[in-house]
Amino acid sequence: MPEFQVLATPEDVARAAADQIVAALDGGARTLVLAGGNTPKRCYELLAGAEVKWGRVTVLFGDERCVPPDHPESNYRMARESLLGRVAPATVHRIAGELGPDEAAAAYDRIVGALTPLDVVLLGAGEDGHTASLFPGHPEVQAKGWAVGVRNAPKPPPDRVSLTLPALQGARHVIVLATGAGKADAVARARRGEVPSGMIAGALWLLDRAAAGQ
Repeated sequence: MPEFQVLATPEDVARAAADQIVAALDGGARTLVLAGGNTPKRCYELLAGAEVKWGRVTVLFGDERCVPPDHPESNYRMARESLLGRVAPATVHRIAGELGPDEAAAAYDRIVGALTPLDVVLLGAGEDGHTASLFPGHPEVQAKGWAVGVRNAPKPPPDRVSLTLPALQGARHVIVLATGAGKADAVARARRGEVPSGMIAGALWLLDRAAAGQ
């Protein structure tokens, strides 16, 4: 079962996530998977100022929109501006979303497969309970392998690439961030295992009070 920890504010959630990641990297973790979205951004800003031996770390991404890497919707761009441009990981494997979902997913599948099991995976959770770009009721939730092309995502842009549920479920440490009252229903559904974000057995969820429904 996932573990749910409730903290007071979104800032507390970001700090707790950064502390978990620093501790894992200090403890020997070598692969770090980053999430997109608003909630992880503050965590990345804190990580950029933390004492981490980035020369040992390989960075990957949990999902990407099929846009160029300098596009405002790019998860890579957000991570670069908040973290990767300020530290020097040994390797950064971005998802080349601009190639389209099929070609980008096939290329990323090979990269992830060579690095599994992943050490630390940071995820967000959407108001519908999606995580990475695995949306409730969509066929990509059943995908095998390590990466899958996503079409017809209910949130724009519709074309994406995502790590698969098996790739996420096999990771050593999974941290899911959820903040704000808009996430409370998704968190409740995740607790019941009804949505993709709730299908990762060993995940640690870090919530603020609003997302926990308090």
